[in-house]
Amino acid sequence: MDLSIEDQVRQAAAVLKAADALLVTAGAGMGVDSGLPDFRGKQGFWRAYPALAELGISFEEMANPAWFKEDPALAWAFYGHRLNLYRHTAPHAGFHELLQLGKSKAHGYFVFTSNVDGQFQKAGFSPERLVECHGSIGHLQCRVPCTNEIWEADGGPVNIDVSKFRALEPLPRCKNCRELARPNILMSGDYSWLSHRTDRQRERFSAWMDELAEKSAKVAVIELGAGGAIPTVRSTSEWVTGHLDGKLIRINPREATVPPGQISLPLGATQAIQRIFGCGVNLSEPL
Repeated sequence: MDLSIEDQVRQAAAVLKAADALLVTAGAGMGVDSGLPDFRGKQGFWRAYPALAELGISFEEMANPAWFKEDPALAWAFYGHRLNLYRHTAPHAGFHELLQLGKSKAHGYFVFTSNVDGQFQKAGFSPERLVECHGSIGHLQCRVPCTNEIWEADGGPVNIDVSKFRALEPLPRCKNCRELARPNILMSGDYSWLSHRTDRQRERFSAWMDELAEKSAKVAVIELGAGGAIPTVRSTSEWVTGHLDGKLIRINPREATVPPGQISLPLGATQAIQRIFGCGVNLSEPL
């Protein structure tokens, strides 16, 4: 018999309470409740960027490093607008709830996310406990690249002529050769992305996983807003659950199907977190 959502919520709360390690996995749906676009489908992307709709350019086409060579002003209009937006967006309350829960666990927490927006760090999650599998818009690299250096995008905002959707000079430049800079984000057909920052994150994640396995930790995986179109996050959630005999809580309003024995919540991220934390189970109190 299928369980009601309320039953699933209470099961999720019991799993989170019983766990002594927490893995948060997140896709674009995690940021939607903070007011960020999720670019779901062409129409969703074009609603966020009508200028690109007029040009007939999809997200998949725009997320290509070739634009930084062929049309730098357009490339930086898109990525600069996103960088400015993410800098001025406050993480929703669900981030903070999960952080406090993760801190309360004996073996701590880790985050695995495909989001490039830096919202987890802004909410207070430790950069040492985070894997950004597609990189970070808050970090730059040389377009070429001339060296292996990655640096923080700590300059001012990228100025954009919104009416023409063109970034204005000066565009971000490489610290070393003064060639155009680009975000340290993995894009489509991207052979120039510098992966070593993300590689180090993965190494720390792997070491944490080894620690959990050695100590037979009870791990709960809470997945928020990760779709199946690019299944990296969902695959990671399921692999960790199977590898460590953990429990998966999948939160997704449209794609909540789970493997047998796992928990499915067809809700948005904030709504699900509010219901889990408000269902009467004291999650921070040890069993």
